[in-house]
Amino acid sequence: MQSFVRAKLHGIRVTGADLNYHGSITIDADLCREVGLDPLEFVEIWNKMSGARISTYVLYGPAGSRCCILNGAAARTCQVGDEVIIASASYGAVDDVIAHKPRVLIFGADNAVVDRVVYDVFRDEEGRLDMRILEAETGAEEPPRVATRIRVA
Repeated sequence: MQSFVRAKLHGIRVTGADLNYHGSITIDADLCREVGLDPLEFVEIWNKMSGARISTYVLYGPAGSRCCILNGAAARTCQVGDEVIIASASYGAVDDVIAHKPRVLIFGADNAVVDRVVYDVFRDEEGRLDMRILEAETGAEEPPRVATRIRVA
């Protein structure tokens, strides 16, 4: 068994830090649901500003609030305004990640979603593992498009 990325929030800004809370990270429930983060799921958090790395669990915050609040001991690792990457993992075989297609939200100012992508792991014609980053499905009946705008200025 290996550990694979299951869901990811890339570049979301910290909107609060509450040292006296029980612990965890509170994230807008709508954002969690869109990428597939579940309540109480363990996540890794990587602070792009300081390099700090922590592990904690998710609490759903108010839907539509765009909140990202570090609680308890985690509050010491980030400042309001810091950009963080939040990722969850699942354990399984490579065929599990091929079937899952992890979803990623990419954020801009005010925690607005500026891009939605999917990590697509597949086997090429020779059976070798490969991957690409695809634009998230729009609901239209068209083939997936390789994402071209995955970096945020």
